Amino acid sequence: MGGSGKGRKPWAARGVIGLLLLAPVVALLWVPSYTRVRPRLFGFPFFYWYQLAWVIVGAACLAGAYVLTIRLERQQRGAR
Repeated sequence: MGGSGKGRKPWAARGVIGLLLLAPVVALLWVPSYTRVRPRLFGFPFFYWYQLAWVIVGAACLAGAYVLTIRLERQQRGAR
């Protein structure tokens, strides 16, 4: 049971990376959540602008996962 907290930190970071990568997939594959017309945004039905918004959010999630992965690799290289 005893031990340093260093062993748990990479697993927590990997969990966050996994969630960042999984969020856009789940949000877009769960189609019943966005198969509606209202609310409209600038005349576009919800169905369309929701998917377009996830393109931007998905890119941000990928960027965040990439940054966390690079940091994790640097920490692991520095620990050797």
